[in-house]
Amino acid sequence: MTDSQPLVSIIMAVKDTAPYLRTCLDSVLAQSYFNWELIAVNDHSSDETPQILAEYAARDQRIIYADGEGHRLIPTLQKAYSLSSGTLINRMDSDDKMPAYKIETLVSEWLKHGKGHVIAGGTQHFVDKGVVGDGFLKYERWLNRVAKNNLHFQEIYKECVIPSHCWIIHRDDFDDIHNFKPMVYPEDYDVCFRMYAGKLKVIGIDVILHYWRDRSNRISRTWAEYKDNRFYELKVKYFNQLDRDTSRELVIWGAGKNGKDLVKLFIEFAPNKPTWVCDNERKIGRDIYGIIMQSTTAIPAMNNPQIIIAVSSPTDKLDIEAQLNSWGKEPRKDYWFFN
Repeated sequence: MTDSQPLVSIIMAVKDTAPYLRTCLDSVLAQSYFNWELIAVNDHSSDETPQILAEYAARDQRIIYADGEGHRLIPTLQKAYSLSSGTLINRMDSDDKMPAYKIETLVSEWLKHGKGHVIAGGTQHFVDKGVVGDGFLKYERWLNRVAKNNLHFQEIYKECVIPSHCWIIHRDDFDDIHNFKPMVYPEDYDVCFRMYAGKLKVIGIDVILHYWRDRSNRISRTWAEYKDNRFYELKVKYFNQLDRDTSRELVIWGAGKNGKDLVKLFIEFAPNKPTWVCDNERKIGRDIYGIIMQSTTAIPAMNNPQIIIAVSSPTDKLDIEAQLNSWGKEPRKDYWFFN
């Protein structure tokens, strides 16, 4: 194929998704873009998944089926990636669906920008019966707003800013950020942080590129690694690596569970304890974890602090942002929201 139609490798780990797999594979076969390969690796499934994959691989030579050696998601992705040969890399979940224009849209947009860029789009949840969970719908609305407004790295400490299936990247760029090698869960969020660390530019497009199945037994609901979906350890690790300026005072805003858990992590991973502030009069002046809680009104007198906001209420977040802006503080330079 010409450079205008690069080969796209679609990486897919598959485990026990037989009830949904044909629908998924049919949506890949229906793509308007022809030059793709699907690398589908089976992670020791106990249902009819292997037979379905073998059937589709026999039907279309662009589908490559293999069995994984290692167990669980990341080793399976590693195996699939090792079998791929495409110039551009995309990922797919075996219980979801692609709109027919997905790969063509991603490639077309990527060709406008080239290496050094990641193209990311929107997603839409669905269920075969019943109603999509409210949490997923809130996350979907937020993700689509992020993609529409190119807010990926501005919002990266809130939640995973690019779903694992909604990006396309050049193989060289992906290898530069260590592709699927790190054994870190959630793997999709870690990839986003590595894109950020690698100074790749994410181009968001206001297009639904993926239909994301909501079901009670998806791993984001069942695995221990996803139980605490704040993923604070991952966020604190990357904040210390990428955005922490140790010459500036670190301030944690929030005395609830989020604030307490973040403070404990920063105490664990940093040489100096952070300053801790809140607007709860009952807690101001108390000694918690060896830190005397201060009022948020102390912030304007501090010398150029870095501020992490750890509150759960959306209304409180808006009020806090307005207050920080009135003090001349700038997002991503002076303050960050950790959800």
